[in-house]
Amino acid sequence: MHTIPKLDLSDFTSGDALKKAEFVKNLGDAYEQIGFVAIRNHGIPADTLKQLYSDVEGFFHLNESVKLKYDDSEGGGQRGYTGFGKEHAKGRNTGDLKEFWHFGQYIDQSDPNAPQFPENKIVEELPSFNSSGKQLYKALENTGITMLQAIALHLELDEHYFDSRVFNGNSILRAIHYPPITSDPKDAIRAGEHEDINLITLLVGASADGLEVLNKQGEYVPVTEVENHIVVNVGDMLQRLTNDRLRSTTHRVVNPPRDKWSEPRFSIPFFLHPRPEVSLDCINSCVSAEQPKKYKDCTANEFLMQRLSEIGLI
Repeated sequence: MHTIPKLDLSDFTSGDALKKAEFVKNLGDAYEQIGFVAIRNHGIPADTLKQLYSDVEGFFHLNESVKLKYDDSEGGGQRGYTGFGKEHAKGRNTGDLKEFWHFGQYIDQSDPNAPQFPENKIVEELPSFNSSGKQLYKALENTGITMLQAIALHLELDEHYFDSRVFNGNSILRAIHYPPITSDPKDAIRAGEHEDINLITLLVGASADGLEVLNKQGEYVPVTEVENHIVVNVGDMLQRLTNDRLRSTTHRVVNPPRDKWSEPRFSIPFFLHPRPEVSLDCINSCVSAEQPKKYKDCTANEFLMQRLSEIGLI
């Protein structure tokens, strides 16, 4: 496989039973083979996305002292700003060549999980940054739930199996800035090879190439020609739940050629998480004599804390 499959989400949502079944089959095949797909007709408003990319660029061009007002090192970087080079891939000690911002769940205080979730940080210098971040967060959350409904059908579960499990979940919208490279980075790259922690990740656009996916042949495949699509991939939590039936695929963001070192890169992935108390025990239908259970039982929050420690955020 030398590219990732491209699918049309309107086939799933149109009301046509045959198109819906075909989408579910194609999505399941893609996730069992490579773990990544590109999705068009995804329902993310283009104007919201354009506004947030503009605001994200504006935020990262602020003076360093201003950005550090919103630092969240003590909170493990779960809200607000995390500085350049602080995060590293699991198994690597070299920090990634990036800085980022986290928008978290907008939770009603009546939800029992509300005390566990830090409040979102409000950037005083860029009022539209806060509003466009919330709008894109909610749009991506809705699209992610639709994707999980298709995944549930592929797994022969009730279509709405995941709905309550991700309602007010601990999802994160990450705005990333990969600054221009000004000196030899040695072994550091923009994002080291890794798998995502969460259920699924939805990536909307990026300002430059660089994302690569590891295929079954052990080759890194560039993710290109996906304009007007979002890229949606399986994370480790979904891999655990499905006992490795669906693949959390290794990927990375490589440095550009030397003649493009001066070009920054921006990207905005949405990491869709369950509620903290949700069990990540393997789904019964994914366990058999031929495919015995591979993972110890744990909750989503327990797994998240383990992984945040492994990548240097707590």
